[in-house]
Amino acid sequence: MAISKEKMIQMYTTMYRIRQFESKLQQFFADGKIPGFVHLYLGEEAVAAGACAALEKEDYITSTHRGHGHLIAKGGDLKKMMAEIFGKSTGYCKGKGGSMHIADVDLGILGANGIVGGGGPIAAGAGMAIQYRGDSQVAVCFFGDGASNQGTTQEALNLASAWQLPVVFVNENNGYGISCHISKSMAITDIADRAAGYDMPGVIVDGNDVIAVHEAISAAVDRARKGEGPSLVECKTYRWRGHFEGDACTYREPGELEDWVKKDPIPRFAQKMLDDKILTQKELDQHHADIDTELEEAIVFAEESPLPE
Repeated sequence: MAISKEKMIQMYTTMYRIRQFESKLQQFFADGKIPGFVHLYLGEEAVAAGACAALEKEDYITSTHRGHGHLIAKGGDLKKMMAEIFGKSTGYCKGKGGSMHIADVDLGILGANGIVGGGGPIAAGAGMAIQYRGDSQVAVCFFGDGASNQGTTQEALNLASAWQLPVVFVNENNGYGISCHISKSMAITDIADRAAGYDMPGVIVDGNDVIAVHEAISAAVDRARKGEGPSLVECKTYRWRGHFEGDACTYREPGELEDWVKKDPIPRFAQKMLDDKILTQKELDQHHADIDTELEEAIVFAEESPLPE
């Protein structure tokens, strides 16, 4: 499929925005400025950016405990997001939800979810509502490899298939459910293989290639809009940080992280755009500067906002 110059730039700036946002949160958590747990999306930016670039504002997504990237990619306001994570009253949930529970129904964001596998039934419900109304929207369910083993996820896959609901299940397979490697928690290597049991397409893509992700999700979204039912897209990726900030990551093999960092989706895509003359280095630098300014304004907004009553 042909991807427009505007869409390419959108996906790149989304990835960069997520990277910078999460990097700031890493710093703020270490400094003791953020209450509660924080689960960072560093390294996985291509999945959210590529998937959400295939959606319209009216489409729905359900997210996870590692959900900042999804929310940014779907168009979330950085000021409201940062304020929520800081526990401030100007945040999306008035500072009462925190990192794992940001929602914005007006943007189709039906909520990040602290319950592993909690998003599947919500996405299926959204798909049922779309079908009942006769609308052309779709619902995208982001879930991790750990959630793929939850009964809620299997029930959602089954129901979506049985009723041919317009739902796209996007598995972010980063290799670990908390500290448990997938080889110890399931007998199969590819989660997409499970799609066969529900008579739906199962596709595997390089989750660090934003174009591959976008093309696969776009095809699944197109099927769903046509009334052809759900799909399962497995994006193989890797989280650079631990399960949560403070996780010592003693379960990783030596050199594992370094190998994945070499596959960083952001410089990889930046180089492609430079090579294809989609952007010049000066234009790329300007996008970086604009996003950095946007983020600094969000930080000031969060820091200066009042706590909840």
